Amino acid sequence: MAELTKLEDKLGEVLGLAKAAQDATAKVAKLIDDEEITRALARMREEAAETERRSAELAGSIEGKKTAILDKARETKGEAAEMMSAYLGEDAEGLDGLEFLTMAEAGEVGHWEILGKLAERAGDARFTELAAWAIPIQERHLAGVREGSLRLAAEEDPSEPA
Repeated sequence: MAELTKLEDKLGEVLGLAKAAQDATAKVAKLIDDEEITRALARMREEAAETERRSAELAGSIEGKKTAILDKARETKGEAAEMMSAYLGEDAEGLDGLEFLTMAEAGEVGHWEILGKLAERAGDARFTELAAWAIPIQERHLAGVREGSLRLAAEEDPSEPA
Protein backbone atom coordinates (compact mmCIF):
# COMPACT_ATOMS: atom_id res chain seq x y z
CA MET A 1 0.00 0.00 0.00
CA ALA A 2 1.32 3.42 -0.96
CA GLU A 3 2.20 5.78 1.86
CA LEU A 4 0.14 8.96 1.74
CA THR A 5 1.38 12.47 2.37
CA LYS A 6 -0.59 14.60 4.81
CA LEU A 7 -2.19 16.34 1.85
CA GLU A 8 -3.23 13.06 0.19
CA ASP A 9 -4.49 11.70 3.51
CA LYS A 10 -6.64 14.81 3.99
CA LEU A 11 -8.03 14.33 0.47
CA GLY A 12 -9.10 10.84 1.53
CA GLU A 13 -10.80 12.28 4.60
CA VAL A 14 -12.78 14.94 2.72
CA LEU A 15 -13.74 12.36 0.11
CA GLY A 16 -15.04 10.07 2.87
CA LEU A 17 -16.91 12.96 4.49
CA ALA A 18 -18.56 13.80 1.16
CA LYS A 19 -19.75 10.20 0.88
CA ALA A 20 -20.99 10.25 4.48
CA ALA A 21 -22.78 13.57 3.94
CA GLN A 22 -24.91 12.01 1.23
CA ASP A 23 -26.09 9.31 3.63
CA ALA A 24 -26.57 11.76 6.50
CA THR A 25 -28.65 14.25 4.54
CA ALA A 26 -30.86 11.45 3.22
CA LYS A 27 -31.41 10.09 6.73
CA VAL A 28 -32.10 13.49 8.28
CA ALA A 29 -34.49 14.48 5.48
CA LYS A 30 -36.69 11.53 6.50
CA LEU A 31 -36.99 13.01 9.99
CA ILE A 32 -38.18 16.44 8.84
CA ASP A 33 -41.62 17.61 7.74
CA ASP A 34 -40.53 21.08 6.64
CA GLU A 35 -40.47 21.16 2.81
CA GLU A 36 -38.00 24.04 2.56
CA ILE A 37 -35.50 22.28 4.82
CA THR A 38 -35.88 18.96 2.98
CA ARG A 39 -35.26 20.76 -0.34
CA ALA A 40 -32.11 22.29 1.14
CA LEU A 41 -30.99 18.85 2.30
CA ALA A 42 -31.57 17.45 -1.19
CA ARG A 43 -29.40 20.20 -2.63
CA MET A 44 -26.71 19.48 -0.03
CA ARG A 45 -26.83 15.80 -1.02
CA GLU A 46 -26.37 16.70 -4.69
CA GLU A 47 -23.46 18.99 -3.86
CA ALA A 48 -21.89 16.29 -1.69
CA ALA A 49 -22.11 13.92 -4.66
CA GLU A 50 -20.36 16.50 -6.85
CA THR A 51 -17.73 16.99 -4.14
CA GLU A 52 -17.22 13.23 -4.04
CA ARG A 53 -16.87 13.14 -7.83
CA ARG A 54 -14.32 15.95 -7.96
CA SER A 55 -12.33 14.59 -5.03
CA ALA A 56 -12.26 11.08 -6.49
CA GLU A 57 -11.16 12.51 -9.83
CA LEU A 58 -8.22 14.24 -8.14
CA ALA A 59 -7.39 11.07 -6.21
CA GLY A 60 -7.37 9.13 -9.47
CA SER A 61 -4.86 11.55 -10.96
CA ILE A 62 -2.26 10.90 -8.27
CA GLU A 63 0.14 8.28 -9.58
CA GLY A 64 0.08 5.11 -7.48
CA LYS A 65 -2.00 6.58 -4.63
CA LYS A 66 -5.63 6.23 -5.72
CA THR A 67 -6.27 2.98 -3.84
CA ALA A 68 -4.74 4.27 -0.61
CA ILE A 69 -6.73 7.52 -0.83
CA LEU A 70 -9.96 5.60 -1.48
CA ASP A 71 -9.17 3.31 1.47
CA LYS A 72 -8.78 6.40 3.67
CA ALA A 73 -12.11 7.68 2.34
CA ARG A 74 -13.84 4.39 3.23
CA GLU A 75 -12.34 4.50 6.72
CA THR A 76 -13.48 8.10 7.25
CA LYS A 77 -16.97 7.38 5.91
CA GLY A 78 -17.23 4.43 8.31
CA GLU A 79 -16.21 6.57 11.28
CA ALA A 80 -18.77 9.21 10.30
CA ALA A 81 -21.48 6.55 9.96
CA GLU A 82 -20.68 5.29 13.47
CA MET A 83 -21.01 8.80 14.87
CA MET A 84 -24.31 9.31 13.07
CA SER A 85 -25.64 6.01 14.36
CA ALA A 86 -24.66 6.89 17.92
CA TYR A 87 -26.17 10.37 17.72
CA LEU A 88 -29.35 9.55 15.84
CA GLY A 89 -30.93 6.67 17.69
CA GLU A 90 -34.36 5.12 17.26
CA ASP A 91 -36.18 8.11 18.77
CA ALA A 92 -34.38 10.82 16.75
CA GLU A 93 -36.42 13.76 15.53
CA GLY A 94 -35.78 16.39 12.88
CA LEU A 95 -34.09 18.79 15.28
CA ASP A 96 -31.75 16.00 16.41
CA GLY A 97 -30.86 15.38 12.79
CA LEU A 98 -30.09 19.01 12.08
CA GLU A 99 -28.02 19.25 15.26
CA PHE A 100 -25.99 16.28 14.05
CA LEU A 101 -25.58 17.85 10.62
CA THR A 102 -24.41 21.08 12.26
CA MET A 103 -21.57 19.17 13.90
CA ALA A 104 -20.83 17.23 10.72
CA GLU A 105 -20.81 20.30 8.49
CA ALA A 106 -18.58 22.21 10.91
CA GLY A 107 -16.18 19.28 10.71
CA GLU A 108 -16.29 19.34 6.91
CA VAL A 109 -15.55 23.07 6.82
CA GLY A 110 -12.54 22.49 9.06
CA HIS A 111 -11.25 19.57 7.02
CA TRP A 112 -11.54 21.51 3.77
CA GLU A 113 -9.81 24.55 5.26
CA ILE A 114 -6.97 22.33 6.44
CA LEU A 115 -6.71 20.70 3.02
CA GLY A 116 -6.58 24.18 1.49
CA LYS A 117 -3.79 25.28 3.82
CA LEU A 118 -1.78 22.09 3.18
CA ALA A 119 -2.26 22.57 -0.57
CA GLU A 120 -1.10 26.16 -0.29
CA ARG A 121 2.02 25.05 1.61
CA ALA A 122 2.66 22.30 -0.96
CA GLY A 123 2.09 24.69 -3.85
CA ASP A 124 -0.24 22.19 -5.53
CA ALA A 125 -2.76 24.08 -7.65
CA ARG A 126 -4.98 21.01 -8.17
CA PHE A 127 -5.66 20.70 -4.46
CA THR A 128 -5.83 24.48 -3.95
CA GLU A 129 -8.46 24.83 -6.68
CA LEU A 130 -10.55 21.98 -5.29
CA ALA A 131 -10.46 23.46 -1.79
CA ALA A 132 -11.32 26.93 -3.10
CA TRP A 133 -14.34 25.42 -4.85
CA ALA A 134 -15.47 23.31 -1.85
CA ILE A 135 -14.99 25.65 1.11
CA PRO A 136 -17.78 28.13 0.22
CA ILE A 137 -20.16 25.24 -0.41
CA GLN A 138 -19.34 23.69 2.97
CA GLU A 139 -19.72 27.06 4.69
CA ARG A 140 -23.14 27.47 3.06
CA HIS A 141 -24.13 23.97 4.19
CA LEU A 142 -23.13 24.79 7.76
CA ALA A 143 -25.08 28.05 7.71
CA GLY A 144 -28.10 26.28 6.24
CA VAL A 145 -28.28 23.51 8.82
CA ARG A 146 -27.76 26.00 11.63
CA GLU A 147 -30.60 28.13 10.26
CA GLY A 148 -32.82 25.06 9.91
CA SER A 149 -31.98 23.96 13.46
CA LEU A 150 -32.93 27.33 14.86
CA ARG A 151 -36.12 27.36 12.82
CA LEU A 152 -37.19 23.98 14.19
CA ALA A 153 -36.11 24.95 17.71
CA ALA A 154 -38.32 28.05 17.52
CA GLU A 155 -41.27 25.72 16.89
CA GLU A 156 -40.50 23.50 19.90
CA ASP A 157 -42.39 23.71 23.18
CA PRO A 158 -39.55 24.20 25.67
CA SER A 159 -41.67 22.93 28.57
CA GLU A 160 -42.37 19.62 26.84
CA PRO A 161 -40.48 16.56 28.15
CA ALA A 162 -37.37 15.68 26.14
